[in-house]
Amino acid sequence: MPEYRSPIFNDVSRLMSDAAGLAGGVRREVETVIKTQIERMLSTMNVVTREEFEAVRDMAALAREENERLEKRIADLEARIEAAKPAV
Repeated sequence: MPEYRSPIFNDVSRLMSDAAGLAGGVRREVETVIKTQIERMLSTMNVVTREEFEAVRDMAALAREENERLEKRIADLEARIEAAKPAV
């Protein structure tokens, strides 16, 4: 027994499929617009990128290590100077 579908059901089915496709397209378009606006806003705020932040963080860690090394060296030199002073 063949199944009969009325043209109205076919039209509604086609309309729903088209609406779903349109909704997906609208969603993608809205996402694109929002992403563009956020990128534009961030570019005017002087926000650094993750790569720039990590590079500066690494430089700061190296500078901190160098400062600690120099502090130890100064303390050693001061101790040597103190030890070389004649006793009064």
